[in-house]
Amino acid sequence: RGQHETVIPSELPLGQELTATLREWAVIWHRLYVNNKTTQFRHVQQLTYSLIEWRSQILSGTLPKDELAELKKKVTAKIDYGNRILGLDLVVRDDNGNILDPDETSTISLFKAHETASKRIDERIQEEKSLQQSLDLRGQPIFNSTHTYSLYVNFKNFVCNIGEDAELLMSLYDPDLSKFISENYLVRWGSNGMPKEIEKLNNLQAVFTDLSSSDLIRPRISLVCQIVRVGHMELKDGKKHTCGLRRPFGVAVMDITDIIHGKVDDEEKQHFIPFQQRQLIMSPLIASHVIGENEPLTSVFNKVIAAKEVNHKGQGLWVSLKLLPGDLAQVQKDFSHLVDRSTAVARKMGFPEIILPGDVRNDIYVTLIQGEFDKGKKKTPKNVEVTMSVHDEDGNLQEKAIHPGAGYEGVSEYKSVVYYQVKQPCWYETVKVAIAIEEVSRCHLRFTFRHRSSQESRDRSERAFGMGFVKLMNADGTTLQDGKHNLIIYKGDNKKMEDAKSYLTLPCTKTEMEEKEAPSGKNLHSLANFTPTKDSTKDSFQIATVICSTKLTQNVDLLGLLNWRSNAHNIAHNLRKLMEVEGGEIVKFLPDTLDALFNIMMEMSENETYDFLVFDALVSESSMAAEFVFSHISRTEPCLYWFPFLFYFQRKLTKVLNCYVGNAEDSSKTELLFAALKALKYLFRFIVQSRVLYLRWVQPSLPGPPLGNPLEFLPVNITKADILHQILNHRLTKRIFLPFGIFVACMTAILRQMDDFHYNHYINTFKTRQDITDFLMETFIMFKDLIGKNVYAADWMVMNMMQSRVFLRAVNQFTSVLNRFFLDQTHFELQVIVLFSLDFLMGPRPARTAKPHCPHKIKFIPAMVGPILEVTLVPEPELRKATIPIFFDMMQCEFNFSGNGNFHMFENELITRLDQEVEGGRGDEQYKVLLEKLLLEHCRKHKYLAAPGEVFALLVSSLLENLLDYRTIMHDESKENRMSCTVNVLNFYKEKKREDIYIRYLYKLRDLHTDCENFTEAAYTLLLHAELLQVSQAWGLVRHRLLFLFSDLMGLPISIQLSKELADMYENKVFDYEGLGNLLKKRATFYENIMKAMRPQPEYFAVGYYGQGFPSFLRNKIFIYRGKEYERREDFNLKLLTQFPNAEKMTSTAPPAEEIKASPKQYVQCFIVKPVMNLPPNYKDKPVPEQILNYYRANEVQQFTHSRPVRKGEKDPDNEFANMWIERTTYTTAYSFPGILKWFEVKQVTTISPLENAIETMELTNERITNVVQQQGWDRSLPVHPLSMLLSGIVDPAVMGGYTNYEKAFFTEKYLQEHPEDQDKIELLKQQIAIQMPLLAEGIRIHGEKLTEQLKPLHERLTACFRELRRKVEKQYGVITLVRKPGSSMFCPRGTQLLLFHPWVGSEQNPPGGGFCWVGFCWVCFSLKKTLLRKLFIRFNKLWFFSKVRNFFQSGEHNNGP
Repeated sequence: RGQHETVIPSELPLGQELTATLREWAVIWHRLYVNNKTTQFRHVQQLTYSLIEWRSQILSGTLPKDELAELKKKVTAKIDYGNRILGLDLVVRDDNGNILDPDETSTISLFKAHETASKRIDERIQEEKSLQQSLDLRGQPIFNSTHTYSLYVNFKNFVCNIGEDAELLMSLYDPDLSKFISENYLVRWGSNGMPKEIEKLNNLQAVFTDLSSSDLIRPRISLVCQIVRVGHMELKDGKKHTCGLRRPFGVAVMDITDIIHGKVDDEEKQHFIPFQQRQLIMSPLIASHVIGENEPLTSVFNKVIAAKEVNHKGQGLWVSLKLLPGDLAQVQKDFSHLVDRSTAVARKMGFPEIILPGDVRNDIYVTLIQGEFDKGKKKTPKNVEVTMSVHDEDGNLQEKAIHPGAGYEGVSEYKSVVYYQVKQPCWYETVKVAIAIEEVSRCHLRFTFRHRSSQESRDRSERAFGMGFVKLMNADGTTLQDGKHNLIIYKGDNKKMEDAKSYLTLPCTKTEMEEKEAPSGKNLHSLANFTPTKDSTKDSFQIATVICSTKLTQNVDLLGLLNWRSNAHNIAHNLRKLMEVEGGEIVKFLPDTLDALFNIMMEMSENETYDFLVFDALVSESSMAAEFVFSHISRTEPCLYWFPFLFYFQRKLTKVLNCYVGNAEDSSKTELLFAALKALKYLFRFIVQSRVLYLRWVQPSLPGPPLGNPLEFLPVNITKADILHQILNHRLTKRIFLPFGIFVACMTAILRQMDDFHYNHYINTFKTRQDITDFLMETFIMFKDLIGKNVYAADWMVMNMMQSRVFLRAVNQFTSVLNRFFLDQTHFELQVIVLFSLDFLMGPRPARTAKPHCPHKIKFIPAMVGPILEVTLVPEPELRKATIPIFFDMMQCEFNFSGNGNFHMFENELITRLDQEVEGGRGDEQYKVLLEKLLLEHCRKHKYLAAPGEVFALLVSSLLENLLDYRTIMHDESKENRMSCTVNVLNFYKEKKREDIYIRYLYKLRDLHTDCENFTEAAYTLLLHAELLQVSQAWGLVRHRLLFLFSDLMGLPISIQLSKELADMYENKVFDYEGLGNLLKKRATFYENIMKAMRPQPEYFAVGYYGQGFPSFLRNKIFIYRGKEYERREDFNLKLLTQFPNAEKMTSTAPPAEEIKASPKQYVQCFIVKPVMNLPPNYKDKPVPEQILNYYRANEVQQFTHSRPVRKGEKDPDNEFANMWIERTTYTTAYSFPGILKWFEVKQVTTISPLENAIETMELTNERITNVVQQQGWDRSLPVHPLSMLLSGIVDPAVMGGYTNYEKAFFTEKYLQEHPEDQDKIELLKQQIAIQMPLLAEGIRIHGEKLTEQLKPLHERLTACFRELRRKVEKQYGVITLVRKPGSSMFCPRGTQLLLFHPWVGSEQNPPGGGFCWVGFCWVCFSLKKTLLRKLFIRFNKLWFFSKVRNFFQSGEHNNGP
């Protein structure tokens, strides 16, 4: 009505929410597709399709009310679930699914709604995960979330032509470790081809349990089935032969690695496992071998595993397999269709990853390993059968204590396999001994040995020929140690062998016998009428044992603690020793150990020493057991209910903990305190549970969850006024509120209900100004902590906004208090104002407390620069526009009130914090643009800040660009790009003289170089740091590091320079003459390496990056790269293209067109460049050895050249050189090589004319002639072919056309008229042609001296051609003759005698002194032209000098020299 209009949408609120949600999800869905996040993309796709379908149903308006209500619940649940997985804000609703209005909802109700919604979504996500795990169980690795596994085996059938009964022993085996993992699963198979127990037909199932994650990641794991034949000694034996013998028959092995790893999972599939017996194993790894019955079965299946094929002839067994997640109880619940009570259970020979409370186990695994038995009076070795039994100390047999395999009851006596006539049988048979825990200390294992005859009549008369035994518990109460045991075989009367009292006093192992004989020196030969094998025969027997028990320990220290009552005087010693016990052993006995600790503390309460020792032991146990138990605390929560006296325990624990914390300064308790703090989580679990048990004991009817709600135990006599007082004074909050969202919600609700009157009234209750200060400080700190530490989850947007709004309103209430008490000249409180500003900045707008021209504002600089910068970096454009102007206000404030007329303090702090924030992930390109724009706008309006402000704005913009590039490229795989960005940043800080940040980036660059093995560049990087240091110890240390880095590079000159600087410090500063001596020896090595060691010369490459597809620091730029030693261009190109796989390689070295530079693609151009040698001044015009020159040809260089032919104009068919130009590009880098990078950007490009090209060609040709002639003159043994080819290519006009081309192109009147400025250059070209004649003459002379019969025709032709060429050249360009002066004392550096000539030195008209200056010119070593003559070329006109030289030689004055 009137000016106001109310729009009521026709669409239901739920439909509106659906529409808004789908639009929001569509953007995210597109982003997931672009980022190739396939799984999440498909998940969102399914959710979106569901919402679209439901939206169409809602908009149809045809749904009944009840169906609409049900659909509404599904829609809201789906939206909330989708928002959570996409990281969006949580939507809170009422019971009907309507979105709650925070303005109309109380704070507590809003908090509970958030809790309910979060819990509901968490449950939904958990259901989805469980469902997904069930769906993905096939083919997916399932060992990511489960810690215990079981392998289900269904034995289908066994086909083998044995003819007798058989035992099949299946177990898990690790072939890499040659170790059995599990106990056996036993199947007894009849001779009729069916199970011995017919009721087990089609019901032979077993489950191998207790497998852990470490078992599932074994590289290989096999299912091994050992087949033992039960019958006669030989299959052909008849009725008169001995029956019932266990004889080895064969094995069947299957690799089940894929099944264990979860790659294959189909319980319906039947796997055939071939049987191997008496067949050749064909394998490239082992020689062909016939498996006999007497070969140990372990050897057989190791060979079968190694074999590629098994000749099974259709014999073997069929099984189906499936890996099940969970322990036995879990798989019986989750896979009841597979695992039931009739399924045999074969346990792992070891403990699972998690030992649950109540999991009591007492298994002893005994393995018969091997023996050696003397054949005695027999001609052949014995057929030994070992009978094992368990007896107590009185000799009574323990019935059914031995279990050969799962699936059958135990047996009283276990008989081993019999090997036929084998002197050293190897059994490797493992059985499990299971007896009551209380009987273990009284029991021992007895082994009797008997020869078995194949004839039944003889076999009946055979008696046991030996006996051995081993006790299960040692004298100190510990259990038999795991490992191998060499038993003593006693011989004697059979009745004595069966009398336990006769042999239990004797040593049972050879180790024990040696220990008993040693102190007494007596032999134990005749004790109890037994003869130990050690002294009488060579018989031996070896077993191995493994104890898997949660009640029997092999650790004497742990045993001493568990039996503390019987040894009370050693409690302190046992508690200290407990801290040294291994963590795995602790976990196995965790309930009993904790029981003992708690009982000691309770029953020994009068002795406080035990309190501290128990506390330390508890901390140690918690830390050691954490990785085994507490990392899965949800599975081990029952451990908190083991202890009947736990409710007394809290006082003791808190007392000791308080003592440690209160004496934190005591260095002797520092380690104990640190250990306690690490285990604080577990200590508080015990303390809280202790409190709960205590309260339940006092008030049995007290309700509450198992761990109790901490709210229940707060004092009930606290009034609302007290709570408010505690809230505002921050005391209760600091101790209790922070960990609990409900307390913060309560405080927020109370503050929300307070109005102006309440705040004013409360402030007026403070009597002194200090009280107000304390109150404001604590309040602001509390607000800052609550907002900064995110009490609520990040997606609780409504609750967080509600809290921030209430806090902001409270802060606003204190503005008047600040203005009234703390902003005047005499009572300015900086801390209060800063904290106030920090709280205010966390709100939706910046603080403007101080007046615009208040001089106190400068006190906020630099403290407030960082917090305000953090606010400006929040990615909200409007917030940035509102807060960035504060920077200008700070600049203006410091400029006006600092007294220096600048804002350096603000500038330095902003640069420092900007570096930290951007590196931490904040800031973007939009922020850079907006910051520069707003600062420039404000600065340009200011009279005095216009110029410095503009410079600063551009400076910060440049810094941001470098930092953003650096941050982006830090996640790049290319370390070269990361180095470039790092150098850009450190150069910026170097210019700004921010040494602290500059050095930090220097060491980042050093680390990158070290990772890439660029040790030269790493050393130069450290050298930059060394240059910043003064002469001090740090200076010396850095230079020492550099010295050794450079010394690895075979004595670079930089090493010598560094050693000189260190030597000066040693000699004149610290007077360390011993160090000086070592340093001088090192320097001598450097000099020697320079002259003798071979130093490979690196190639240099020019690389251009063209196109908009490259980062800004590479885009359309050219760089010079220093290659690695012996690195070819092909390898370098490959490395470049690997770094930029999408880049296109340019085949031309010409500069790219503008279209390529503007292209969105990537183009890479790469070619070799030549370094321009830059000799140090002290080397110039001196005879420098070639080894030193070689170094400077590739090092200490900053200019590089690359020449390429370019044709300008139309091609001249008669003269290809007339319009042939050479474009020589000169690259000048910002730094010389080697340096802090392997590459630097180019600076300059120059070109040369055709005439200059001809001059350069002639110079190079003359130099090449000189070098070849020089080598041939020095070493007469060199082959003459290179000289022949060189002379032929120059002298014979048919090869290159001679000098005719140059004459036609440049020595014409037409050319001189068109290019009059080239007159001097033409004269120089003529001089080069003339100088070539004496060089060719010397070459032909040497060629004639080294002539062979085959080369005579060639030499004659060369001589004739040269004679004609020389006549022509001398006629046109004059005669230059090089004559060696006899008796001259002037030599070139290589020992060649010099020619002396005397051109004018000075001007032509007025030579200095009116005389001549003799100049040495070596006709062989033309390289002197590079030094002496070139120096004169620079000082005088080149053409004038050459004309004087020509005239000098033509006039014959050289013959009149001294």
